[in-house]
Amino acid sequence: MRAAPSLLLAALLPLFAGCQLLEEKPQNPQAGMTRMQGELSAKGGQLLFKPCNESRHFAVFDAGSTGLLQEAAALASQPGALFADISGNLSTSQQAGNDGQLNVQRLYRVEHSNNDCSDPNFKRLTVRAHGNEPDWDLKAGGKGMVLTRPGVPELAVPFLEEQLPDGRFNLSTEANGQRVDLWVAPQRCVDSMTGAVSHLSAELRVNGQTMRGCAYYGGSRND
Repeated sequence: MRAAPSLLLAALLPLFAGCQLLEEKPQNPQAGMTRMQGELSAKGGQLLFKPCNESRHFAVFDAGSTGLLQEAAALASQPGALFADISGNLSTSQQAGNDGQLNVQRLYRVEHSNNDCSDPNFKRLTVRAHGNEPDWDLKAGGKGMVLTRPGVPELAVPFLEEQLPDGRFNLSTEANGQRVDLWVAPQRCVDSMTGAVSHLSAELRVNGQTMRGCAYYGGSRND
């Protein structure tokens, strides 16, 4: 998995020119989709996906025009294993040397990580959001939200969720004398420190202070 970044980049570049021309979207792109997490690597001029805790490798086909190939190539310029959180379906592959084809329909996030496959909190979360300068991290699930910031006591409180037009939503709470709002929108977001790409942008407001960042759905939410 820890191939030289330049080799991964070189292996992916030939895919870009033809991937859209060869694309054949299924009549019902939502049918049979499964959310999966795993590691990305490149071999024989193709991008491969290895699901967490498995030894199988699947050739990646960007059936949903998610941009996964381009995102992986951009991150390949940095060292480290590539982790992907995607939704799609598996099919037989026309190319030898792999265990089938992964038809990606949705990209939740792609980033450098060595431990996301073993994250014990992922399945319990509905949303995770984070930002930089200042640093902040918010985890929301069925038991409430937890806001973590350096130099500030951790805030664990219940919250209300409001669905908004165009796939946007808001998490809010007024507890312990503080007003916290998290505004989330379905928009590609790039972490300014790590280059990680996720499918949601986020804006956190704490007692009138506004902080921006990125977000993604946890394992208990796939809409």
